[in-house]
Amino acid sequence: MSDSRPDLVIYGSPVSPFVRKVAGVCIAKGVEYEVEAINVFDPPQWFRDISPMKRIPVLRDRSVAEEGLAGTIADSSAICAFIEKKHPSPALYPEAPMALGEALFIEEYADTALAMAGGLGIFRPIFFAVSKGEEPGLEKAREAWNAQLPPVFDVLEARLAGRQFFAGDALSIADITVACVLMQVSLVAETPLDRWPSLGAHFEAMQAMPLIAGPYAAAEKMIRRALPTRFDLT
Repeated sequence: MSDSRPDLVIYGSPVSPFVRKVAGVCIAKGVEYEVEAINVFDPPQWFRDISPMKRIPVLRDRSVAEEGLAGTIADSSAICAFIEKKHPSPALYPEAPMALGEALFIEEYADTALAMAGGLGIFRPIFFAVSKGEEPGLEKAREAWNAQLPPVFDVLEARLAGRQFFAGDALSIADITVACVLMQVSLVAETPLDRWPSLGAHFEAMQAMPLIAGPYAAAEKMIRRALPTRFDLT
């Protein structure tokens, strides 16, 4: 009997924006994948062996190896670059040198500055507390929304400059990353972007894309079990 499983396995959870980022790249390219859940708070030893920083996601390519370190890649940016190389069409990394540089910068900026302010500043204080039966950390979340995120949004608004995409004239890894990371806030709080019209229009358009909406729906289903509604942080 032939093995019908997809070659690519994403170890992690759709609650992670970085898992959704990798899933979105796969969907954009029509590449089959599956997600295998990992408890990041107490991961098994085999996962620790393939994830030196003990973070998700880690990708396994079963066509290379079914187990062990071989065939695995840690870090979402490294994973997405691998998928682009193995499945080059449609391209998600611009060909023009400056556009490529811009895409890689925006990807890194979203993975760091946006993720720190939105994920650590808003998602964790709210959802981690609620999931433990505690009161949500709304004071910290409101401080992040009103003080930490606006400068990050200012940068993204200026870089987007009214265009449809962040880098070049087509969808790229930059657009996928910004949407996935910003939607981490949307899991627990309202995300009004009226002060940043270009970013708001971009975010609305990205949310409608199946490559973003599908993985997000899986995450939202999990979040709503503990948190039925979103908070207003304004």
